[in-house]
Amino acid sequence: MVIVKLAPRPRTYLLCPPERFVVEYAINPWMDTTEPVDTELAVKQWQGLRETVAGLGHTVHLLEPEAGLPDMVFSANGAFSVDGVVYGALFRYPQRTAEAAAHRAFYESNAGWRYVAPTEINEGEGDFAYLPEAHGGIILAGYGFRTELAAHGEAQEVLGRPVISLRLVDPRFYHLDVALAALDDRTIVYYPGAFAPASQRVLAQLFPDAVIADEADALAFGLNLVSDNRHVVLPAEATGLAARLASAGYEPIPVDLSELKKGGGSVKCCVAELRP
Repeated sequence: MVIVKLAPRPRTYLLCPPERFVVEYAINPWMDTTEPVDTELAVKQWQGLRETVAGLGHTVHLLEPEAGLPDMVFSANGAFSVDGVVYGALFRYPQRTAEAAAHRAFYESNAGWRYVAPTEINEGEGDFAYLPEAHGGIILAGYGFRTELAAHGEAQEVLGRPVISLRLVDPRFYHLDVALAALDDRTIVYYPGAFAPASQRVLAQLFPDAVIADEADALAFGLNLVSDNRHVVLPAEATGLAARLASAGYEPIPVDLSELKKGGGSVKCCVAELRP
């Protein structure tokens, strides 16, 4: 079992209020256009998330929601940054295409960022995770549903970090960030069943001390979490995973994002990490 040795590290996050959140199309198995969405409740739950991460001492920036883009609340999908370099998103589905421009405008209007537009389909931090102290600093990258494998090579060239490709095989876990998460700068938690056998072997070799989640954890979106090396903000429904994390020395902090789960996302989907 993992024993935490790293101290909490202040983070900088980008969030987008769900004021326009609805489910009017279905582009993942969690979305059901016949199930009503309570946008007011979604906003209230999101505000709880924002207050939670800010209360932990992290800096929170806001992205203005735009009409016709109900999934903008899932701000992690809009880009992926490392050391001030931003690899932009190129969304798989046309319903989300315009979100990329909103993210680009944010970075280009704030000093200190170098934005690189992608040529390959990728969905930002939805399919990329950075571990700065693991194996000299590596990026884990998912493909199989939303992000093209070719984007991994492009991200490696743009960001100057080794990229480890991992194939996702279960459509319920269509993004890497619903199947795997960084718990600290060198440790991960993941659900093996979301990955192809060869990718499972790669993860086991690279991260022998990883926390392993079960299917119930994954279905509760427990892996869609954010962590500052010690405090782990995760969906309240993921009680089994919270217990595992506590046993490993982390401090789980549950939040209720049940309304946003109707769109196929939870904590991490709503939180883009900015790495200046």
